[in-house]
Amino acid sequence: MGCTSCKTNKNGAPGGCQDKGHCSSGGCNRMNTYDWLTVLDLDDPEESKLAEVSFKNGSRKTFYRVPDSYRFTTGDLVVVDTGYGGYDVGRVSLMGDLVKIQMKRKNFSEGRITFDILRKANQRDIERMEEARAIEHSSLVKARVIARTLNLDMKIGDVEFQADLKKATFYYTAEGRVDFRELVRMYAKEFRTKIEMWQIGARQESARIGGIGSCGRELCCSTWLSDFKTVNTNAARYQNIAINQSKLTGQCGRLKCCLNYELDLYVDELDKYPSNVEELYSKHGKASLVKIDIFRGVLYYSYEPEKGRSLVMALTPDYVRMVKSMNVKGEKPDEIIAVEEAVDTTKPVEHEYEDVTGQIELPDNKRKKKKKFRKKPFDKNQPRKN
Repeated sequence: MGCTSCKTNKNGAPGGCQDKGHCSSGGCNRMNTYDWLTVLDLDDPEESKLAEVSFKNGSRKTFYRVPDSYRFTTGDLVVVDTGYGGYDVGRVSLMGDLVKIQMKRKNFSEGRITFDILRKANQRDIERMEEARAIEHSSLVKARVIARTLNLDMKIGDVEFQADLKKATFYYTAEGRVDFRELVRMYAKEFRTKIEMWQIGARQESARIGGIGSCGRELCCSTWLSDFKTVNTNAARYQNIAINQSKLTGQCGRLKCCLNYELDLYVDELDKYPSNVEELYSKHGKASLVKIDIFRGVLYYSYEPEKGRSLVMALTPDYVRMVKSMNVKGEKPDEIIAVEEAVDTTKPVEHEYEDVTGQIELPDNKRKKKKKFRKKPFDKNQPRKN
């Protein structure tokens, strides 16, 4: 897991705590991977000459070929070819056969790899990379101002300069297609480099920028989540979560991805409970289903035996099935009574803890109330004191 505020040292290695499991070999990156084959330090005579290189602390990763004359390891800063005379500096995140597994997971064929790793980065390459990262923030502010002056319905989310400053990639979000031909001309005039525009979604924007979620941890999309699945409000309904738009949406403005994490568990458990039992009838009133608690194994009903008076009771699934079968036959029980097992589950469990410090009794001292000072009314006839 990476820290977005983690700065690099003079040698290009990430600074910070250096205790995230992969920092010693090139970590503090977003979307980090652990190269366990490199840690074993085994010589493979048929080693795969492929490598995964990450740029800008893991915000972008690409696959490259490794020349036979060079030998790199995970965590090395390398210079890679960009295909038009320029170069970029990145960090090797995976090597060897693990790269093939990563390519298979991302549906990236080996024939699509066209560029090679040129060499290991020297101190001058690292300094130029740091210069490129230093001007990205100011360039982002200027890019947003230029886009606003052209009244374009788009948002510039991030900018990434190549290490040799020959190309700048601007990532933007927009609802539809945007004619940014004039914008590219103004960017080329302002930044004096090759301009490339990439349209991304709201979730991809949050993954690139990063941040802290409402749970207090770094965003999943910027640390480990690589595929974005569709999230809808049904996931919240299955988990008995209140449909509150401000609490269910993430920093990207979409529904939180974590709503899908426990959804399969809830769906599997809810299949064990009776269906079509929203209402149960007795001779003295009606019971309406409030919620299903899969952890306690009960169903909560709001029972109204009298008008203006309602009770919330917990019923077991077997008892609900029995009452529902009676209602289907046209029969009604005299009363709907909470089963003893269900009632006991709603009570808080009292744990007995052993006293290790000794019993301490505080003295029961009654505090005296302070008397309020009241001013006497002013009497005009009363003589004044000299």
